[in-house]
Amino acid sequence: MYAMTSLRAQMLGIAFGFGAAAVLAATPAWSGASILIDADTGKVLRADNATYPWYPASTTKLMTLYMTLSAVRDNRITFDTLFTVSRNANMQAPTKMGLPVGTQVTVDNALKMMMVKSANDMAVLLAEGIGGSIDDFAQAMTETAHQLGMSESNFVNPNGLPADGQITSARDLAILARALIREFPDYSFYWHVPAIKFGRRIVRNYNPLLGRYPGADGMKTGFICASGFNLVATATRNNKHLIAVVLGAPSGAARAMKAAEMLESGFSQNPLSWLTPSLGLVDSLAPMDVAPPNLQEQTCGKHRRRPAAEDEDADADSDNTQAAAAASETRSLLLSALRAPTNPVLLSDLGPVMPVVVYTGPTRSPSQLATLSSDIAADPDKKKTKHHKTAARSNDDQAAPEKPANKKSVVAKPTDAKPTVKPADTKPTAQASASATPAAPKKQAKPKSPAAAAPGQ
Repeated sequence: MYAMTSLRAQMLGIAFGFGAAAVLAATPAWSGASILIDADTGKVLRADNATYPWYPASTTKLMTLYMTLSAVRDNRITFDTLFTVSRNANMQAPTKMGLPVGTQVTVDNALKMMMVKSANDMAVLLAEGIGGSIDDFAQAMTETAHQLGMSESNFVNPNGLPADGQITSARDLAILARALIREFPDYSFYWHVPAIKFGRRIVRNYNPLLGRYPGADGMKTGFICASGFNLVATATRNNKHLIAVVLGAPSGAARAMKAAEMLESGFSQNPLSWLTPSLGLVDSLAPMDVAPPNLQEQTCGKHRRRPAAEDEDADADSDNTQAAAAASETRSLLLSALRAPTNPVLLSDLGPVMPVVVYTGPTRSPSQLATLSSDIAADPDKKKTKHHKTAARSNDDQAAPEKPANKKSVVAKPTDAKPTVKPADTKPTAQASASATPAAPKKQAKPKSPAAAAPGQ
């Protein structure tokens, strides 16, 4: 592995894992990539290997979110548009909702499932519904990313599952997060939904900073063995909005502490800031023409007491014993680090959250949702179906590499019916923006990149 080379980190004496020694004590040394920027100005506050190519894992879904919100803004779809679960979507590796083929889901509900549970099947549902096929949607993702200035990014699927050519960098993800914040402020709810409730099942957001770090308001986690644990985190305090990107952390707890420490350093008034050289704007950082590192052994090697999993930060489903044990261990590690005498308290224990109800089928009114919830409470087995009980591995992206589908999946076209009642927590009118998402682009040859090795390879 390469070494950390940030001059700024050396001058300020800022080492990775500040406040996280207890978390990292049992893990091997590692070198990751990270960046901290001001969301309003684009100014780079800290950067370590920020332009080093990296496997994005499920941070890919931020690009899928951007494409979906752009389609809403351009009046090509609405949040009430129904898309149908195809066989291709149903066959995606966990983490996923596991909805049967033919199930219809609104764009609004698909986005919430994708962003909170990191559902790979919902990302494919949106890709096929908007772009017609995964190939065409991924082509549009890449072209749109380049228009945003994400020159190091290339996408071949909408969910981040291992595949040749699925590449990004910490710099590019910071640019993407900034674009979402600036272009879609009315829809920021989608990247900080605390939890969703589907039938009897409640799933908390995999982002460990939400509800734990003061001011945290987004965005997305990601994990495959080749990438390590990734996190794009945003927070706002005193009208200051920061974006932190952490790639390649050895565990979910480590990435949470790293991101919290970076954000805290950005919010703190540093009396020595005038001694440090300016790092410029995020768009001006020069890309690196190298292959992305493969963290397969470091992340998923035999030294792990249990398999690495994306949802080890979140409260796991009650019927998933292994995931629940991992979640408990991670919370213990976080609290141990927080309570160390030399550490500032950056994160607090996660308290109760108010889940947002998600469902299949057409948009429902608040009164219909209330009736649905009361029916489930009165008769828990009434809404209990086979796909509600899917005991997925819940490892977000951890699966064998899959190549994008070559054939276009058959999906239902958006319905013309427009429900009279919009979801209470989304706004039906998209905000105008100077930049528009391009129409379905022509196919072009995709760059060849080493495949992101999945666990077991």
